[in-house]
Order: sequence, then structure tokens, then C-alpha cells
Amino acid sequence: MLQKGREIRVLLLRRPKFLKMFDRNFADLFDACTVSANKKGLVLGAYGDCGESSLKLSITGQKFDNIVGGRISQILKMAGLKPGTAKTLTNLGNDYYAVAVAHAGAEAAAYNENECLEECKENVRVAAGAGARALQEQGIEEIEVEGFNLSEAAAEGSALAVWRYQELKNKLNRKTQSTVELYDDDDKESWSRGLVKAEAQNLARLLEECPANIMTPEQFVKTAVEVLCPCGVQVEGRNSEWLHQKGLCAFLSMARGSFESPLLLELNYCGGSEDDRPVVLVGKGVTFDSGGLCLKSCDEMAEFRADMAGGAVIVGVMKALATLGIPLNVTGMIPLCENMPGGMALKPGDIVYSLNGSSIKVENTDKEGQVIMADVLCFTKNFKPCLVSSLATISRASRIGLGSSASGVFCTSDVVWHEINRAGAATGDRVWRLPLWRHFTQRITSYGDVDISNVGSGRGGDPCSAAAFLQEFAPDCDFMHIDMTGSGMCQCEDGVPYLRQGLMTGRPCRTVVEFLYQMACPLDRQTECG
Repeated sequence: MLQKGREIRVLLLRRPKFLKMFDRNFADLFDACTVSANKKGLVLGAYGDCGESSLKLSITGQKFDNIVGGRISQILKMAGLKPGTAKTLTNLGNDYYAVAVAHAGAEAAAYNENECLEECKENVRVAAGAGARALQEQGIEEIEVEGFNLSEAAAEGSALAVWRYQELKNKLNRKTQSTVELYDDDDKESWSRGLVKAEAQNLARLLEECPANIMTPEQFVKTAVEVLCPCGVQVEGRNSEWLHQKGLCAFLSMARGSFESPLLLELNYCGGSEDDRPVVLVGKGVTFDSGGLCLKSCDEMAEFRADMAGGAVIVGVMKALATLGIPLNVTGMIPLCENMPGGMALKPGDIVYSLNGSSIKVENTDKEGQVIMADVLCFTKNFKPCLVSSLATISRASRIGLGSSASGVFCTSDVVWHEINRAGAATGDRVWRLPLWRHFTQRITSYGDVDISNVGSGRGGDPCSAAAFLQEFAPDCDFMHIDMTGSGMCQCEDGVPYLRQGLMTGRPCRTVVEFLYQMACPLDRQTECG
């Protein structure tokens, strides 16, 4: 765990007025306003391989079924339950207002190489999420969930499924906010670990959902102070004067179009020894992206309040690392600003200079992420990192190519790729490797008048060009870029059933946490799928 008594340096000490956020139990934020707190629900599992006739309750489900005289198994014969769905039953005794039986698919599910997915875990997440949400829709606040023999996955699925964003609603108009607890299972450690990961992702989701007039760069820093300082994470906000002194001119230039002052948020978690080289995470923190003078369409602009999803994920990751006590040193760097078309905004074709002295032609002001992150990537060499990873919603083309199925990963190391791919398979939040070839570097550097362009020549390949741009400014160590445009913003399809549609996803928070856990403890835990 963290060393006690370390100095925590903070730029902004005033507590946020917006919320008191994120103790371990999210339910503390809400008043009971729809149903009696005495109403409890229970989620039980069922498995089936070859249709409804083979459906059978889990061991925990069978024990409860015996208590209620076999009524659950009788009802299930006629329920028509399909994998990933749940059936809600009532009048099964006085202990629970309702019981949801969730279909967790085939009991013998294992790692699926073609899908790059540990299906045993993902099936449990989907089932636990379906059961918990079905009970939540019944107005039940206290939900107990069986462990499905994979209690970490059950905790993740259920906690993610019941999350709602309604902090700005009148308390009288809020819907039920439910809590989840483990039922009749001794593996409380795994359950707690799953809750920590899910709550970290829910933290990222809340930051992404918050309107841009509230979640300004300054408010983002204050929220990080509120959330992370109690965990022992060092938090420091760097203002414009500091940025000028250090020469982060490209970042400052990109932020000129907004009234909101840019800030650089630095987070330090010291779980390893002092001699261990840190992993540095650089997250895009554009709290609102209008596109600048290259204005986005009004129809899509509101979603880009979450253009700081990379930074939000890093805040969630740091919270999880500190709570779990992962033995690793990790530094997070989040450049925070707005991209607006104010009177001092950059114009297409303007030239700015980065921290390493390279001239950058800003051919498209809507591709601001590369520019603001370039300076910060240069600055990370001061930490002498073993790995630098950037996380950003940086190219809508990745959403077109991958949808919300996976985050695109660009990586200079096959070892690092193997670990992030394994982490995605374990969490169900998958990644897919895309090329980081010299072909794309040449497209952005083959200019006679400047060193590099934020667009580049040729057609298509925008995510690859953006990754090549970032690599030009990364220090001389292993480098990984995660493009999360399709996966990390609004959930608009059925690909992840336990994430509520119409809300931000907070992805790939759990995958990054799992990846860092694997780096710190490479032999500690193997796959739990057959």
C-alpha cells in the first residue's frame, strides 16, 4: 500500500460545489425516494447449453430453490429464458421482495480465441447485470447477487448495470439508485476487487457525463482533488504561468480560443519502490470540443463534452490502483482545456512550436488532441518512464471502423500488446491492434515548410496518422496509444448489455487497471476460464 505521511501538493484546495463524490459506496450520494429501503432483491444464476430444456439453476440457485419449495425451477420450465436475460419472480417468501433469475449461458464457456474473450467471465457480467437491472426497475434499492463462481465478474456486471447519471435531477424526480452486495459466497475478496474496478469505471462515466459548463478544466482538477487525495494519490494542478515557464506552447496555443484557462493535471501513485521506473499515462482532457474554427456539426457536438474521456479514465484508474494497492509506480498527465472558436483561436494553417522544438502545422483545428498531447508527451521524459501510454478520443474514423466493439491500440512492443490484449479478454472490454508503421509517419512529416502536420497527406487512415503523430513526441521507451473514440464515449448500441444505452461508457478503464495489475504481478493470477 501507499507510504504514510507523504506530502500531497495541491493547486486548488477549495472543495467542489458540484458534488461530494465517490466513497466506495455510490448509494451514499442518494436519498431513498421511490421505495422502502426494506425491499431487497436477489439475483440467482441459471445455465443452459442446448435450449430451454437444459436450463438448470446454479448451485446457489438450487439451494434457494429448495428453501422456497422448488417453485423457481417450476416457473423456469415455462419462462422462455434466453442467455443474457433475466426473469423476475415475486412472492417467494418474506426475505426478498423479488428474485431475478439470470441466464448465464453455457456452464462450460471458456476462452474464445476468435472472439479474444474469456466468455465465462463476460457471460457472468451480462447475466448479473441483467438480473440487477431487472430488480432496479422494480424499485429495489438493496440487491444481493450470487457470485456465479466468478464473483469479480458478477460484481463488475451488476455494479455497472445499475449505474445512472441523475445528479442534476431534482431529488424528488430521481429514479431508484441501487446498491449491490454478494450473496452466499465466501469469495469476498474477488467481489470487492470487482466492485473497485466497476466503481472506477463509473467514476469515469460521471466525469464524462457532466455538462461542460460545470466540468470545466478547473472543476476537473477540483474533482480529482476530492476523489484521489483521500486515497493517498498526489494531485497537482499546473496553471498557465507554469505552462509558459516550461515551454508547453503548442498546448497553450490550442487553448487560446476559450475563456477557460488551460491546466495540466499531474497525478502520482507510488505503489512500488523509489527505484522503480514509472508507467506514465497521458490522457486527452478537452472538456468541450466544438472543433474550433473547423466547427463540428451541431447534431453531434453535445457528445463532445466527453472529449476528456482519456483523462477521466486515468482518474478512475488511479482511484482503483490506490484502493487495490497495486505495487507499481504510475504517473498520470492530463492536459485540460476547451477547444472553442474564440477571437484568439488558432486558424487552419497556423504554425505552433512544441516543447521539443518541432514546428507543427495545424491544418485542422478539430484535430486538437494530437497538438495538446504533443507537449505533454515530450515532458514525460523527465519521469524516466518504462512505458508511456496515451489515451484519447482522437479520431472518429476509429468509431467507423471498430464501432464500440473495441478500443484501437497502437504499440511499439509485442510484449506490451500481448498484455493489453490479455487484459481486454479478461475484462470483456476488448482492444484491437492497429498499425504503427513508418508509412503513416511519412504522411505527417513529409512537408517542405514544417516538421509535422496534425492531419497529414493522403486519404483515410486517420487513427493511424494520429498515433504516428503522438509517437513522434513520445520519449525513448515503450509506447502505446489507445484510441477510445468508439468505445469510450456514448453507448449507442447493444454490444455491452450491462452498460446503459444513451450514457457514457467509461471504457477502457477496467482494461487499463487489469493491464497494470498484470505488469505489477505477472504470475499472480492466471485465467479463470477453462
